[in-house]
Amino acid sequence: MSEEIFLMKGNEAIAHAAIRYGADGYFGYPITPQSEIMETLMDEAPWKTTGMVVLQAESEVASINMVYGGAGCGKSVMTTSSSPGMSLMQEGVSYLAGAELPCLLVNVMRGGPGLGTIQPSQADYFQTVKGGGHGDYKLITLAPASVQEMADHVALGFDMAFKYRNPAVILTDGVIGQMMEKVVLPPFKARRTEQEIREQCPWATLGKPANRKPNVITSLELDAKLMEDNNIRFQNKYKQIEKEFVLFEEINCEDADYILVAFGSMARICQKAVELARQEGLKVGLIRPITLWPFPTEVIAKYAPKVKGMLSAEMNAGQMVEDIRLAVNGQTKVEHFGRLGGIIPTPNEVVTALKEKLGA
Repeated sequence: MSEEIFLMKGNEAIAHAAIRYGADGYFGYPITPQSEIMETLMDEAPWKTTGMVVLQAESEVASINMVYGGAGCGKSVMTTSSSPGMSLMQEGVSYLAGAELPCLLVNVMRGGPGLGTIQPSQADYFQTVKGGGHGDYKLITLAPASVQEMADHVALGFDMAFKYRNPAVILTDGVIGQMMEKVVLPPFKARRTEQEIREQCPWATLGKPANRKPNVITSLELDAKLMEDNNIRFQNKYKQIEKEFVLFEEINCEDADYILVAFGSMARICQKAVELARQEGLKVGLIRPITLWPFPTEVIAKYAPKVKGMLSAEMNAGQMVEDIRLAVNGQTKVEHFGRLGGIIPTPNEVVTALKEKLGA
């Protein structure tokens, strides 16, 4: 049977992939530039076919707490928003991490601070990978660079969330969310039965075994020593994730004198910049982090002593560049190039910055 190829927006691909994954519930609130996710789910009406719940909450705060409730039952639940909406959710995100509940969050970033603009940005990197809420926690973070990856990362995000009992985030932006491309959607997968949830999620409140006391999923622990024990266990889990789950792409890095590092839509721009730079005789490569956390520290460190410099290209004032500098550990020069407020740079601007900032 031949593959079905569709033409759709990145936001639409998220919605279709969630239905096909067998997601149990979506709870969200409209905000530009991600509203098509919920609109597509409403149009597809999966409650009539798969039984998936799709609900517009009264606010972002309500939606993240609905996710908390669904996740506590072992259900595959998700929410989506854009930058200001994600800021409102941060308390709930911290609670989910503290209760070790799997869920999928999608942030289609726009410019800020504050309400900012509806144009694309990558300025939520710090909020996402450094912990936008309170406490010591980490979020598995995927950065798609195409509509196809928007679809693919739904299943990957859910699977990793359940594997590690940890919230996962698809961190994208208005470019990828709004652009239309060809995409092959995953096959339909049945939602898990309640018996399967009992077997796969013994920690969940749903269908508890007869010999187990009622389980209340919470991140609260009044005993300081027990809270410390919880945090130590969390940190050990994060180290395990860092060891087992790091994704990245290397492009033309083998002979590179200079390396660009970029994620999401900026990685697409930088791929063209690599092509233009090489036409001018500059040996330039690209490292594209696909997981922003865990960050591909080791591959960046591997190239650091081999190149004359690295340029972090981001649609922000300089955020991922700090993780690149930590990875390089002083072995080569690292500079940042970025545009702010929703302006999308061109490949030629990246090449110019490479020359000016690194002397290429």
